[in-house]
This record gives sequence, C-alpha cells and structure tokens, in this order.
Amino acid sequence: MSDKFQGLVKLPRDPVAKLLARCNVILKTRLDAPASAPAEVVLAELHEKRALIDLLRLLAILLPPRERVWWACMAARDYIGPRSEDDPPSLTTAEAWVYNPSEENRDAARMTLDHAYVDDDTVHCATAVLYADGTLGPGDLAQYPAPAGASEAAAFAMNMVALGELSDRFEEHGWLLVDRALDIGRGGNGQVKLEEA
Repeated sequence: MSDKFQGLVKLPRDPVAKLLARCNVILKTRLDAPASAPAEVVLAELHEKRALIDLLRLLAILLPPRERVWWACMAARDYIGPRSEDDPPSLTTAEAWVYNPSEENRDAARMTLDHAYVDDDTVHCATAVLYADGTLGPGDLAQYPAPAGASEAAAFAMNMVALGELSDRFEEHGWLLVDRALDIGRGGNGQVKLEEA
C-alpha cells in the first residue's frame, strides 16, 4: 500500500463499511476489500481504481466535523478566491465556526441559510456546520437527529461544486481535493500542492 494513505491520525478506526452504512451511502465502485477494512485500505483501493468521485465521497465521511467543514470551505475558496468583503455569509460563518466551533457560530451559520441567494452554493459549507454534530442544529434543535450523513453530504457537495466551477481542470483539481483531505486527515491544514495521482 502506498504511503499516501498512511498516518491518517484524524480518521476513525471503524471499518469503512460501518461508516458508509451510518451515513446511508453506497459507493459506485465495487470494492474488493473485506467489510472489516479500515480507511487506509479502502482509500488505497479506490485510488488504484482511479475512482475520484468515490474517494471524495468517502473522505467527506471520514473527516471529523471541523476538518470536514474546513475542507468544504477550502473548496469554496478555490473558485471564490481569497477573503474579501463580498464573501458569501454562508462561507464566512462556516469559516468562523471552524476557528471557534461554538453554538453561537453554529447558529450564525444556520441563519445564513435562510437569507442566502438561490445561486449561493456556499450554503453547503453552512449546512455542513449546522449538522456537524449529528443533530438538526443548536438550541432546541439539538434534541433531534439530523438526517443520516447530512453534514458529510454537504461537504461532498461543496467539493463537487468546486470541481464543476473549475471543470477546465477537472481531473487535476479533483486529485488536489483528495490530497488536501488526506493532509487534513494527517493533522495538516490542507495547504498542499498537487501530488502525483
């Protein structure tokens, strides 16, 4: 197995099959790894099979909540650009939650969803924050479970939007998104250059 998938200390040790079932996700790629296989084994197999979309889908499930939201925010920044006063509120509140995952910041992210423009895809970042702990939100909403895999699906969706926005270099950017998630999974900040896929 490649070193590319070693040292992923932030990822859960549970079998990938269990994590996929918990999020109600079925990968499109047929896996040869046993149901008990850990993340690094399944990730390596998907990489070997060049299953880019399934790699991104699985990484959205494997990353812990804060790291998952950060990964989504970085994808949004890929096409929105550096911070400016014109940034969509859904993105800025999601980034604020990453730096300080308080209930106040989570509620601020939730509020942006009600006022976002219809074409603002960064709502995926705020949605990933809203459902990050597996509940419907802060306050009274915390007593109700979120839909299975909702935060994970939102982070995956944000990465797919970034791929669509940068479709002129779809493959290259897709592998950058994978490398970024792997760096975050090792405890890094996701600031990576494209490695050989």
